[in-house]
Amino acid sequence: MTASASVSAPTLDVVAIGNAIVDVLARSDDAFLAEHALTKGGMQLIDADMAEALYADMPQAKEISGGSAANTLAGLAALGKTCGFIGQVNDDQLGTVFAHDVRALGIRFDTPAMTGDVPTARCLILVTPDAQRTMNTFLGASQFLPEAALDLDMIRSAGILYLEGYLWDPQQPRAAMRAAIDAARGAGRKVAFTLSDNFVIDRHRADFLDLIDHGQIDILFSNEGEIQSLAQIDDFDKAVATMAAKVPVLVSTRSEKGAVAIVDGMRYEAPAAPVAQIIDTTGAGDLFAAGFLAAHIDGRSVADCLALGAAAAAEVISHWGARPEDDLGVIRDRLFA
Repeated sequence: MTASASVSAPTLDVVAIGNAIVDVLARSDDAFLAEHALTKGGMQLIDADMAEALYADMPQAKEISGGSAANTLAGLAALGKTCGFIGQVNDDQLGTVFAHDVRALGIRFDTPAMTGDVPTARCLILVTPDAQRTMNTFLGASQFLPEAALDLDMIRSAGILYLEGYLWDPQQPRAAMRAAIDAARGAGRKVAFTLSDNFVIDRHRADFLDLIDHGQIDILFSNEGEIQSLAQIDDFDKAVATMAAKVPVLVSTRSEKGAVAIVDGMRYEAPAAPVAQIIDTTGAGDLFAAGFLAAHIDGRSVADCLALGAAAAAEVISHWGARPEDDLGVIRDRLFA
């Protein structure tokens, strides 16, 4: 990169790297979870055999492209942002479905599909009547994203590189994301990171803290449990304060208790947005990140960023699935009128 290129204006708003997953959602009850020894409200990784067996036992389901970072991009695209996605699918039926869905949203997706017998990833999601979702994820092809598949020019062209913590677990994507961070930071771009889940933090806490301590993360997204796990502090306020001292922007969601952001040492709080009925909490954190980032890109206040994040999360939990159904642009315009 030349000096002039490194300070050029971005041509994309956000490029995300994440698991390319097809979500399979079904209504369930506690008895089904108990029968299959599933921890309610949790997320576990499963192998191909369990994925096949659980899928066979699941009630009638809805299938749609998903994955945490891809969900966030769907929200950003709905809010008018230009986006690109990097993730690995197989050259199979679900891989074709995923690619079509993402591109239909106007998101650039050019990662070559892999061939062979490792199928496209899928997440089997069981939603109980209390709207809790229990996720069983077969990572399949998504965990074999190689560094060679990165479009470094696209990464350098985006104002923000958004990374999904779930994808830090497998070795190949972890190496790819490290290379992507180097490319983004070399081009003077921001790096946003979402912690994703406590099990990821437990396995890679040292890596995450090292990235943070070396100034590689500009915007850190978490929920209440994740930030406490990362800091290894049981008190939420103390955990947030500890980690916020190390990153320019820290955002932590707290479900019905709203969300907290600490930006350059200043703390901001916002309530959860009202929702008539919670149907399915899948994707709430992903869409919160989308709303927050969209307002951030627009240069709005931290309070506005939190408010749009909360509004986007409220929309997605009011129906099945992790993608927005109502027009987020209308919701934004109403919110900021």
